[in-house]
Amino acid sequence: MSKDKCNLLSQIDSPSDLKGLTISDLPQYCEEVRRYIVECCAENPGHLASSLGAVELAVALHYVYDTPEDRIVWDVGHQAYAHKIITGRRERFVDNRKAGGISGFPKRDESEYDAFGSGHASVSISAAFGMAKASELKGEERKVVAVIGDGSMTGGLAFEGLNNAGDGKNCDILVILNDNNMAIDEPTGALGRYLTRVSTSKVYNRVKRGLWRVLGYTPCILRMCRKVGNMVKQGLMNNSNLFESLNFRYFGRIDGNNVKELVRTLTDLRNISGPKVLHVVTLKGKGYAPAEKNPTEWHAPGRFDVATGERLKTTCKADRYQDVFGQTLLDLARIDERVVGITPAMPTGCSMTIMMEQMPERCFDVGIAEGHAVTFSAGLATEGLVPFCNIYSTFMQRAYDNVIHDVALQNLSVVMCLDRGGLVGEDGATHHGAFDLAYFGCVPNLVVAAPMNESELRNMMYTALHAGCPFVIRYPRGCGEGVRWRDCDFESIPIGKGRCLKEGRDVAVLSIGTTSKFAARAIELAAQQGFDVAHYDLRFAKPLDEALLHEVAAKFKRVITVEDGVLRGGVGEAVSAFFNNNGYDVKCRTLGIDDRFVEQGTPSELYAECGYDADGVLRAIIEA
Repeated sequence: MSKDKCNLLSQIDSPSDLKGLTISDLPQYCEEVRRYIVECCAENPGHLASSLGAVELAVALHYVYDTPEDRIVWDVGHQAYAHKIITGRRERFVDNRKAGGISGFPKRDESEYDAFGSGHASVSISAAFGMAKASELKGEERKVVAVIGDGSMTGGLAFEGLNNAGDGKNCDILVILNDNNMAIDEPTGALGRYLTRVSTSKVYNRVKRGLWRVLGYTPCILRMCRKVGNMVKQGLMNNSNLFESLNFRYFGRIDGNNVKELVRTLTDLRNISGPKVLHVVTLKGKGYAPAEKNPTEWHAPGRFDVATGERLKTTCKADRYQDVFGQTLLDLARIDERVVGITPAMPTGCSMTIMMEQMPERCFDVGIAEGHAVTFSAGLATEGLVPFCNIYSTFMQRAYDNVIHDVALQNLSVVMCLDRGGLVGEDGATHHGAFDLAYFGCVPNLVVAAPMNESELRNMMYTALHAGCPFVIRYPRGCGEGVRWRDCDFESIPIGKGRCLKEGRDVAVLSIGTTSKFAARAIELAAQQGFDVAHYDLRFAKPLDEALLHEVAAKFKRVITVEDGVLRGGVGEAVSAFFNNNGYDVKCRTLGIDDRFVEQGTPSELYAECGYDADGVLRAIIEA
């Protein structure tokens, strides 16, 4: 029975409410959801374009499947805003990604409809296969769907999942390939070209849909036709279908923004058992003209004016660290032909686009494949090149073995630039770069550096180019400190050497990276209360400046360390261990992230929550 057509959005608080709509109501509901996402994201920024393109997909899935009993795994959560709105979080969506609000990504402890947490790409197929296999082992009848974007299909984990699930006997899993020809930036590599070829094979798809509709409810006959189907594919496409070669039955392509067609197709597929792939084509940014026109910029546009499409950029008094990296990389490449750039699908996010525009032949976007990015860089280094491999800190976790085995063990000259180091803000626990100083601090042969400002980043990149060893540089998201860096001569920084920024006699504060600004401000405030506090910039997490630490221990009985990372295994622990191992009677207070996952909020809110903003450092000084 159709509901009042004036406003369907406010009447839907769960998938069961959604099922009360007629199929003819669904297009209107989709448009209302899409308009609501745009209005909310205009005031409260989020990942816009991907979710706009996936509205019909979310609506159709919850309309056809019996969620949460049936499982839907979203990969990545960028496309899941409509899913959240449908599943009882419409009113809370206005606080999406805010401190105390809902997460911007699916999160198991937030809703029973979030079957799996997914902030990193390419996880959905493996997770969904695990759920399907568990249901089979427990004798439960349950449908499991993995929704993966074409960008995420470039990740090796997606293929590992396909390979394993395709071999699973009677595994009932549906993989929906949400093909919008975009990740964050435009996709690269052979897979994108393959999907285009499959999508444009009109004859093959027309024949396949016809056979499916005729034989879909007579599985035994359809199975008999599969071998013949392979021969047909060979003749029509001159190439076996990739998914069917992995024992997934391939259906598609269909219009992923046609909710009625999606409902009909998903209803038919629900009655067909076994591993299946449905290839849907959607438009990233669908329904909002500025986002349709430029989906890369509107992936996460910040605040904007809905009517005009004008993006309301936040005031930044200094250049962004990512732009310092991008321009410096180009400058280094101009003076040294060994320099090449590598990024796993984040050229815009890390600003490698600056060099790509000038020297495209020396830049490589390898897709969402962090492990491959590192090992590819190692291969380049064996032949005398110096690759600058830029990976967000949170995503470098996925390439940890590659760094140890392929770079550090062989002592290769690979420069790993970790963008978004430390707490990144509203993206929350899945995206904070909290662990890098700790997980790289224990790896032999690595140099691990953290610049305190833009000029330091530029000079550390220059130093790394000539270091002749594996070199990690981590820096935060967002704006710098306003320090002049453009057109400055390069300066080499002595590896493993810190510096004294301010002398003092009462307490010593040792900061690393951009936490120096918190320490400096706290020291100014402490001076107003009569404290004379020394300030040291460590610069390097590894190797530590032992001469500087001996000097500090000889002068001070109380030391405070400050880092934008986890305390367990972090720089503060290493400093404390040095004092202890060398027999110094020094009381060392470490400030950083406790042994927990930090949720979303603005960076300033999170620094304060973790106790190492200026006020937190001041409290530690007073207590010391």
